[in-house]
Amino acid sequence: MLVLVVDSSTPAVTAALAEVADHGVVMRAERRAVDARAHGELLAPAVAACLDEAGARPRDLDAVVAGLGPGPFTGLRVGLVTAASMGQALDIPTYGVCSLDALGLATADGGRVLAATDARRKEVYWAVYEGGVRVTEPDVDLPASVAGRITNLGVGSAVGEGAHKYAEVLRLPVRDEPLYPPASALVELAAERIRAKGPGERLIPLYLRRPDAVAAAGRKPVLR
Repeated sequence: MLVLVVDSSTPAVTAALAEVADHGVVMRAERRAVDARAHGELLAPAVAACLDEAGARPRDLDAVVAGLGPGPFTGLRVGLVTAASMGQALDIPTYGVCSLDALGLATADGGRVLAATDARRKEVYWAVYEGGVRVTEPDVDLPASVAGRITNLGVGSAVGEGAHKYAEVLRLPVRDEPLYPPASALVELAAERIRAKGPGERLIPLYLRRPDAVAAAGRKPVLR
């Protein structure tokens, strides 16, 4: 089954195509561009480039996998709207994966690992993993607060862009890679559902906090 993978939960805009079969997952094409301000401009061309490289058309897709975040409101919404729209237009199922889980799975080689991405506002989105399995719920916090909260969790290293950015505060050895959620890990996390041809899922974003822009509480009085 040919699966489109998209993730826009971080400054990295990721699109990929993967072949999901009974024996495993094979990546067919992948595009990634890092620009925190251009998710909307970059994702659609990345999807088109992946399809061209694989010699496929949208109608050849059997499912879409999307990173649900956590991530900043505007960028994350781009990926989820794209995934949901393609699923609806092509009448194929969509499956959501916590983007931090992809970082955790990519470091499933023993020990407890802190996965952290940049949440802006001098905060990080984070969760702790052991053997690729999440052992704490995704959260958003100041790096110093995260360092305090994981003190008794036996965390031995950290991974992700947020971990690199705040390495001195977190006080953990930081793995060089991956910086961003890998497309291969995202599709692996959804592979069982895809093989079972499970029903499509509503793609609910993990914002973890209110968006920066909010509606005005009411009209301001006009002074004469």
